[in-house]
Amino acid sequence: MTASVFIAGPASWNSIVVLDRLPEPVPHMQFAEDSWETIGGTSAGKALSLTALGRQTLLYALTAEDEPGERVRSALDRAGVRTLWGEGDATERHLNLMTRRGGRVSLYLASPAATGGADDDALVAAMREADAIVLDLAAEPLRLLPAASATGRPIWVDVHDYDGEADFHRPFLDAADAVFCNADRLADPIAFLRSRISAGASLAVCTLGAEGAVAIDADGVEHRVAAVPVDVVDTNGAGDAFLAGVLDARLSGVDVPAALSAGARTAAGVLGSRHLHPLLDPVID
Repeated sequence: MTASVFIAGPASWNSIVVLDRLPEPVPHMQFAEDSWETIGGTSAGKALSLTALGRQTLLYALTAEDEPGERVRSALDRAGVRTLWGEGDATERHLNLMTRRGGRVSLYLASPAATGGADDDALVAAMREADAIVLDLAAEPLRLLPAASATGRPIWVDVHDYDGEADFHRPFLDAADAVFCNADRLADPIAFLRSRISAGASLAVCTLGAEGAVAIDADGVEHRVAAVPVDVVDTNGAGDAFLAGVLDARLSGVDVPAALSAGARTAAGVLGSRHLHPLLDPVID
């Protein structure tokens, strides 16, 4: 299955609970303002946005033969996302506690372990034919890192709220041609981005929520983009959409400032939906 972008990583079934404030770490009771179930997973979010942009994309993710897995597979199929499903020992599930201001606590209820590699021939062939490979933070993409690096294709990684020290992220960072993160846990985002360029990445980007994003290019030049104003319904998937917009633009040959603007527009396009992407609005009740 050929694709311009090959993505490996989580596709999950999520329960979203909206609260007036995130819970304090003491026994207490709170009332939810709203709640719903939907598709989650950072790789699913990127695949949905790239698909909507018209970029030929192949998502590789693991699900089990259970009810949450069937929901994930069915919804993404109906949304038009091209997929290659691996057999997981569990379907990933999250409970996301959210606030209207974008605060979030993600509780992982289940997460699949890495496979034994039964599908590796097909996966390696798909990665070799892709213009770019996106590997997200999970056990199976970690297992695929050496094979992905061996293809010589550019690897894009998203380390989310990395704190600059966690060991699990290191192999992804070491393999990355493009690094994305958010500023939630970084003491000095600019210093971190410059460290990735010094380590060999050609692009490093940090999203700043309502303040937009900042990037350092291969020449060490700093670029900034403002967030696009929008009425926010749900912030899940905004960072994934931002990366997808930048990736699509870069593959189309535009420069870094224009690509960041494309990322900001793509991120804004998902903030008005309570799902990862508006493609899911007619698919999930």
